[in-house]
Amino acid sequence: MKRYILFIASLIVLLIVTSCGSAKLSVANEQYERGEYYVAAQTYRKVYNKMRKKSERPMRGHIAYMMGDCYRRINMSARASAAFNNAVRYKYAETDSMTFLYLAQSQHAEGKYKDAIKNYELFLEKNPHSRVAHNGLIGCVEAVKWKDNPTRYVVKRADLFNSRRSDCSPMLQGEEFDQLYITTSTDKAVGEKKSAITGTKNFDIFLSKKNEKGEWMKPEPIEGEINTEADEGMVSFSPDGSTMYLSKARQDANKNAGAEIYTSTRSGAQWSAPTKLEIIADTISSLAHPAVSPDGLYLYFTSDMPGGYGGKDIWRVGLGSNTEGTLENLGEKINTPADEMFPYVRTDSMLYFSSDGHPGMGGLDIFVATLDSLGNWHVENMKHPMNSTGDDFGITFGVEESGYFSSNRKDGRGFDKIYSFEKPSVRVSISGMVLDKDDEPIPDAIIRIVGDDGSNQKEVARKDGSFKFSLNRGVRYVMMAGCRGYLNGKQEFESDTTEADAEYVVDFILASVTKPVILENIFYDFDKATLRPESEAALDSELITILNDNPNITIELASHTDFRGRDAYNQELSQRRAQSVVDYLIANGIAPERVKAVGYGETVPKTITKKLASLYPQFKEGDVLSEEFILTLSEEDQETAHQINRRTEFQVLSITYNLY
Repeated sequence: MKRYILFIASLIVLLIVTSCGSAKLSVANEQYERGEYYVAAQTYRKVYNKMRKKSERPMRGHIAYMMGDCYRRINMSARASAAFNNAVRYKYAETDSMTFLYLAQSQHAEGKYKDAIKNYELFLEKNPHSRVAHNGLIGCVEAVKWKDNPTRYVVKRADLFNSRRSDCSPMLQGEEFDQLYITTSTDKAVGEKKSAITGTKNFDIFLSKKNEKGEWMKPEPIEGEINTEADEGMVSFSPDGSTMYLSKARQDANKNAGAEIYTSTRSGAQWSAPTKLEIIADTISSLAHPAVSPDGLYLYFTSDMPGGYGGKDIWRVGLGSNTEGTLENLGEKINTPADEMFPYVRTDSMLYFSSDGHPGMGGLDIFVATLDSLGNWHVENMKHPMNSTGDDFGITFGVEESGYFSSNRKDGRGFDKIYSFEKPSVRVSISGMVLDKDDEPIPDAIIRIVGDDGSNQKEVARKDGSFKFSLNRGVRYVMMAGCRGYLNGKQEFESDTTEADAEYVVDFILASVTKPVILENIFYDFDKATLRPESEAALDSELITILNDNPNITIELASHTDFRGRDAYNQELSQRRAQSVVDYLIANGIAPERVKAVGYGETVPKTITKKLASLYPQFKEGDVLSEEFILTLSEEDQETAHQINRRTEFQVLSITYNLY
């Protein structure tokens, strides 16, 4: 029943439109069929405004839809939204649910995400399998997140290249990227008449060059026979720069409005008159936005020819001797039922393009597609600030992650402008100090750092013991520091994958080969030789690591007590404590012949070092904590001295174990 009612409603609209007999309506339809969307929209509006009767409402809904479709096709989103809203108001959406989709897309391009979501959902109620609508919903949700979490790209309006009209599709050229070709409708353009498609003045190709100081100069018309009264623009070049590929609007009044691809050759600074490139025999389909691959083997372009996925697709045709003439659609990973346009081939596995069919922020967004080893494309939105709610398209790269693109963001008149972009290099580094156990710098230490990405760097510590290395993101590194007279120290870490500057800090504390080294955090049960659990953790992280990092050393493990208690008891207790440490080391994989236990009891009082003096300012560097010295101290300082004397140390005995 519902389908019957819709059929009757459609028939009524058709009868009213037919009975109108308006010449202007027939003109509008003809303009629309030829692709002259700007002038067709104006004609539809005149017809729409003349209809005031209640009986004419169905036809008003139909004409509002046609007007909105014209504005949609020339990316005038605000006008398209208003027209499609009128079509919904006059219940045209009950006849054609595409009204909801086009209204949602127009609102999406205006950044009205909540309204767009509502209309995407209304469309999906009748068309639940629409890829474009599902992607639109995703885009509305993701766009908010992208705006709140922008990428590292810095985008600026490049006003030197912009006129009071539209300026778009920049293309860098030259070995030094010192030439920038621009498609522009500036007042200086040759053509005077407005395009029936866009309503703007016809486009010409202009060129900006860098002067001797490396500064860009104002764009001027390119020399030669390319610019005419017609629309020209969207250029690309053969690898040697001698051949230009460009889009050119059709001039045949008997054919649909659209574009074709032409070539021009250069002789000195002059470009020859363009010659049409015969890609297909089809005279109806539009072919535009040429982009030559860096190897010159393929020409990528945009077309609405049959055999695609709907709307405008990206295709490529072979230019090389082995590929010449082979025509290929890039497939459904790239192309959607909506529009994919403005390809730019950066490498043989990296393609940039603009689309309003993949999830985006609104209008045309710029996407990057990478080709994996299996021949599959992976598409990613370039996000904010590269993309906006407006149309973002026509990207070109110069040095590293910098270049130009065009956008009509924040332009109330809908004019395209040239923008520059740059992604500052992520600076990741690691710095630190190489010190001895007394916190003294080791100026001659050699630090090496090896990454699992194949990187290998070496640096000598400065006079203050400092060093610094530049790193890469997401790499696992092993660092080693060493110096004559000291044991090697090793550190391992992995740099973060986050796209942000980062500086890591790591210090190496190297043990001397010639002096005893105190082992921190070694504790025993009271009046016993039993190691407490926290001591085992300290031995694992320090002494066992040192022995493993320095496999050719042998050590003496010494234990010391304070002078309180009987001499013989202190000697025996310290020996048992030293042996308990050695036993732990052997149990954890250290060869027995590499470690020797010695108990010194109270016979070797500690001499205050610079580090100890900084920790205990009541003592000065060089003080020997003998019994005679300690008895001169206050009761509190005596207890501190006893604590310092009770210690576990190791000293290197040899550095040639298993070498010979």
